[in-house]
Amino acid sequence: MDIQLTHKTALVTGSTGGIGLAIARRLAAEGAAVILTGRTQARLDEAQQTILAHTPGASVRGVAVDFGDAAQVDNLLKQVPAVDILINNVGIFEPKPFADITDADWLHFFEVNVLSGVRLSRQYFPLMLKQDWGRILFISSESGFQIPAEMIQYGTTKTAQLAVARGLAELTKGTQVTVNSLLPGPTASEGVEEFLKKLAGEGKTREEAEHEFFRDARPSSLLQRFITVDEIANTAAFLASPLAAATNGASVRADGGVIRSI
Repeated sequence: MDIQLTHKTALVTGSTGGIGLAIARRLAAEGAAVILTGRTQARLDEAQQTILAHTPGASVRGVAVDFGDAAQVDNLLKQVPAVDILINNVGIFEPKPFADITDADWLHFFEVNVLSGVRLSRQYFPLMLKQDWGRILFISSESGFQIPAEMIQYGTTKTAQLAVARGLAELTKGTQVTVNSLLPGPTASEGVEEFLKKLAGEGKTREEAEHEFFRDARPSSLLQRFITVDEIANTAAFLASPLAAATNGASVRADGGVIRSI
């Protein structure tokens, strides 16, 4: 299926690995010109080569940026003044007891997970309205609906993303601009592999840790396994395309059935 992304320019934040790289790879395969972001040039170069190996001749370049630093975000906006598609994917998470989450932790999580998308949308959204076409997609999480006890600070920022996305969508009435959120469930990204190692501790295999995670922490999952990054990227690419014109202001689940509400 042609999802009509040829000649569209897409910026994908946090795209040197995991879900972000999978989304960037899929958008490039569909003909979009893709701009990657990552914290180091080495990671950007590696991600670019991964995409070119998958789609020779793809239009792809990278910009190094730390989304916890507002000055670096401003520099990104100068280098990339306009885009057709913005995928707000960059994010951090860390299992931590609630009483140990400091004010600095809370502020850092909001800086990266929420304000990164706000700062980029503040520039790109008005330009999308002016050209009467655009797509903004916030990669939130099922944790935005069901706050995980092991990382409340993360879940809270994911709920905030849903609010920002819906608020922006309210400003798109009568246009061809859409703003949506995508809610992945537990996904087998690089960060999750490290997360599993922390949960596993001594004397357990990765498979045992995964089984215990779904048994104890996500028992409502219908998949009972981690979702692949490509499964998330497939949904993201559709939402970023002209074919998804009727989906706006939505929180779209790709959660493996974790969220029980209808």
